[in-house]
Amino acid sequence: MNLNFNRWMLSVLTASAMVASLSACAPLVVGSAVMGGFVAIDRRTAGIQLEDESIELRTAQGLRQNLSDASHVNVTSYNRMVLLTGEVSSAAERERAERLAKSQENVSSVVNDLAIEPASSLTQRSKDIITTGQIKALMVDAKDLQSNAFKVIVERGIVYLMGRVTSREAQRASEIARSGSVSGVVKVVRVFDIITEEELKRISAQPFSSQAQPKL
Repeated sequence: MNLNFNRWMLSVLTASAMVASLSACAPLVVGSAVMGGFVAIDRRTAGIQLEDESIELRTAQGLRQNLSDASHVNVTSYNRMVLLTGEVSSAAERERAERLAKSQENVSSVVNDLAIEPASSLTQRSKDIITTGQIKALMVDAKDLQSNAFKVIVERGIVYLMGRVTSREAQRASEIARSGSVSGVVKVVRVFDIITEEELKRISAQPFSSQAQPKL
């Protein structure tokens, strides 16, 4: 893999994550459009990608309106599966955030991993940004993975891996995240939509026009 490309990839990921981390109080959105240039090889249809972005935006807006300013919540939707990460001030807020996410149109399931503790510091978030970039760079370098099939979210050193992947790919990505090459990893949480190798072959064989056709 070209070294310059790896550096470019890392800079894009780091810059995007820095933008997302600027607000210490309002719930944050890790949008599906960050890697929009790679839509052609996303394993979701364009319609599902748009739905995921809409779910993230609507959920984040609802959280801003219904949670205290002390909360710090990130919303990530992949294939209509919503992951909530970050910190809230009470169990009641944690439950409120989950209910709000579940109430959104087209959401199939919600994984609520919100911690009840003070919001993470900017120093911690900066470390998480670096960890995210390191893991994504290693995935780009891996010869046996399609790196853009994965989403990587890091909160307080906890690495969350999302994607529509096979069991083999899930295991390989987990090994990369846990490798000694990445510092600051507390644990790895897998939030995958597992598909078979046969399903992957069918997805890969579909023309881009078929994969990217939005739902009407």
